[in-house]
Amino acid sequence: MHPSRDRFAAGRGYLAACTLGLPADVTRDAVRRDLERWSVGDATAADYSAALERARGHAAALLGTGADRIATGSQVSVFAGLAAASAPAGAEVLCVDGDFSSVVAPFLARRDLRVRHVPLDALADAITPSTWLVSFSLVQSATGELADASSVTAAAREAGALIMLDTTQATGWMPTTDLDADLTVCHAYKWLGAPRGAAFAAVSDRAVAEFVPHTAGWYSGDDPWASCYGPELHLAEGARRFEVSPAWHAWAGAEAALGFAASLDMAVVQRHDVGLANAFRARLGLEASDSAIVTWPDADGSDLAALTASGVVASGRAGRARVAFHLWNDGHDVELAVGALGRALVS
Repeated sequence: MHPSRDRFAAGRGYLAACTLGLPADVTRDAVRRDLERWSVGDATAADYSAALERARGHAAALLGTGADRIATGSQVSVFAGLAAASAPAGAEVLCVDGDFSSVVAPFLARRDLRVRHVPLDALADAITPSTWLVSFSLVQSATGELADASSVTAAAREAGALIMLDTTQATGWMPTTDLDADLTVCHAYKWLGAPRGAAFAAVSDRAVAEFVPHTAGWYSGDDPWASCYGPELHLAEGARRFEVSPAWHAWAGAEAALGFAASLDMAVVQRHDVGLANAFRARLGLEASDSAIVTWPDADGSDLAALTASGVVASGRAGRARVAFHLWNDGHDVELAVGALGRALVS
């Protein structure tokens, strides 16, 4: 059992960190306080901005960078859209076949780009000098498979290609502090347990120089309170130029969630989560893996239905059943899920 297990109000049978996740006690309490303060008129924009800045620092710690490199936002697809909108006409973008839509669709929407899709294990070898940007998830949503990020990065740097890396299915259960990308994007719900609507990105100097901040608004200046009105364009020198006005209530919870996650030893979390996942794999006769997400073929949805009927919260993606193990889970959850599938096989 992970020592943080008692920080969650629920969790037994909840194997869906890769879908929604659960809030820790500090996150739940922060959201409640925010609702109460807002309801009685005590909430202020200045307090929300201060919370966002603290969250920015926690996000930087989780990605192994400085707070000045972090842009905050609401969705991964918005950050990806900025990259896509900044691509030169005819540019080649390399994606993973079957990757999550948010890191693929913005490039496909540009009809004048050449978008190639290759299997994850062929990604590094598929990069050529004509590749403008490589877009991929560190952990695949549909399969739980981990990318060989170092090989992809090395090949991209040698070819002169930009790198966009989505860590939404990774940050929170494994270390993500030693990555090298021009745009590292993450939504803070799922494994980080934040309210939905709080996302962040680490931005390289090259991305700051080459990406156009098409979503620029009052929060994209160095001092948002001095950027509220035209006619001038107010743009921060660094990553903040890509920010949008924050969803304040989401960030009230996200500050607590990111702070909690940043306080954990991610190597310990990784051993705990992957250990449970591999214990489950062993019981199902599946090969061991380095992922906290377990998926297997379930074309008719019968395994997912059996899990759900037994009180296990799981998910189904791309014709596969999917479970994930995190801080609130222990060996009892492995047995609960195995038992549910065993009863399904007997029937």
